[in-house]
Amino acid sequence: MVNLWIDGKATPGSANRTRTIINPATLEPIDTVVEGDAADVRRACAAAKRAQRHWGRMPALERAKLLHDAARLMRDDRAELSALLTREGGKPRIENLDEVEWCAACFDYYGEIARNSYGNSVPPTGEHQINFTIKEPLGVVAAIVPFNYPLLLLAWKIAPALAAGNSVVVKPSELTPLATLRFCERILGHLPAGVVNVVTGTGPEAGESLVDDPDVACIAFTGSTAVGQRIAERAGRQLKRVNLELGGIDPLIVFPDADLDVAVPGTAFARFLNNGQVCTSAKRIYVVEPIADAFIERFVAHTRELTLGDPMDPVTDLGPMISERARARVEGQVAQALAQGATLLAGGRRPANAGLGYFHEPTILSGVRADSIAHCEEVFGPIAAIEVVATPDEAIERAAASDYGLGANIYTHNLTWAMRAMQEIKAGTFWINDPLTDNDAAPFGGMRKSGMGRELGEEGLDAFRDVKHVHVDFVPERKGFWFPYRNRRGEIPA
Repeated sequence: MVNLWIDGKATPGSANRTRTIINPATLEPIDTVVEGDAADVRRACAAAKRAQRHWGRMPALERAKLLHDAARLMRDDRAELSALLTREGGKPRIENLDEVEWCAACFDYYGEIARNSYGNSVPPTGEHQINFTIKEPLGVVAAIVPFNYPLLLLAWKIAPALAAGNSVVVKPSELTPLATLRFCERILGHLPAGVVNVVTGTGPEAGESLVDDPDVACIAFTGSTAVGQRIAERAGRQLKRVNLELGGIDPLIVFPDADLDVAVPGTAFARFLNNGQVCTSAKRIYVVEPIADAFIERFVAHTRELTLGDPMDPVTDLGPMISERARARVEGQVAQALAQGATLLAGGRRPANAGLGYFHEPTILSGVRADSIAHCEEVFGPIAAIEVVATPDEAIERAAASDYGLGANIYTHNLTWAMRAMQEIKAGTFWINDPLTDNDAAPFGGMRKSGMGRELGEEGLDAFRDVKHVHVDFVPERKGFWFPYRNRRGEIPA
């Protein structure tokens, strides 16, 4: 059994409750973890608050070294971490090897930027004055992380939070806590005790307690829009800072001039990566009419070539979905889309020969209407929903018609179409001819119902800092505008 990680050591839970973690590909048990509760959250937050006093005052150069050490330890443990990620989450092993490297790169990036970012000098308003700003840590940060990228979405939160001088309490998904616990014990175990803590458990138990805890100054959350709204409401009662990366129904446009040798496999990657369980995946695909038939024919053929199976097998492209509940939800959404007039071109069922796990074939729907559930609701699974449109203008208009705004993708060589789409479509990240590529130095986050705040870049560092203005007059003297005002009677107009 794997315990909680509190104050630098493995810690039993208060209620003696446990949860068995299941391999979604084989349905075999992997390990058992503690099911944390409000008392465990309270202990973790108290430990984090004690540790933050010293951590926040540690010179940035020393914190940077510890972050670089963490990046090195990640690379040293890459084989074991990626295997554990694969067993508990179902992503193909190659994707998890990438995920560990991306985490290491993120820690290296913030190890450097935190040494060079502290504040600014401001022009003074008078003689012998100096004005400057300093950026201070918020205190204790709660990091609530989903199942689909357990370590990457954790790193995007805690690397900048730690670099800024905050301590953290992590609540991983109850479905995928094992790699997180290993990560914090073996990769971050060299940090001072209490700087990083992990409480496993469910949202209603551990998650809500963490959001409500009085020692938590900021909640960084990735997950659904509905849960994000509830977190924002609860945090608002205590005026806590929130950083929310929420759901997306991201568009992808294939314009008439697109190179189909690139756009077809690129679109498949943008939709089927991690079996479609990616918040920025291309959930609304718009293909402009002149190339629609050719694109769809090639897209169906390419999709049928993808290998669905054991995620530990090097040839596997798509593994299982995370749970039976997730698969059943996607099946219901597909059935509703078909009832609304969509046509099934490929997939649409549970494979007969993929094993016992939560597998679902990569599925292609065409003739998807603008009001279809497949384009109005986030479908978190391997479902490509295609709508053919008459013109580039119509494609841009349809893509922009959403209450969400996490990401958007287009394929074109036409600069006018690209810039018009970029201006019209609300999206935190806009990819042109290169879908789902992230950059540690560039901000990531959503607009509208896709969230608030940013991760990565210097914006991601500022998400965990408060700005303090410092005003110095190095020649102390009595000011002429102080009381008594009778000394200023001559300034008042007659």
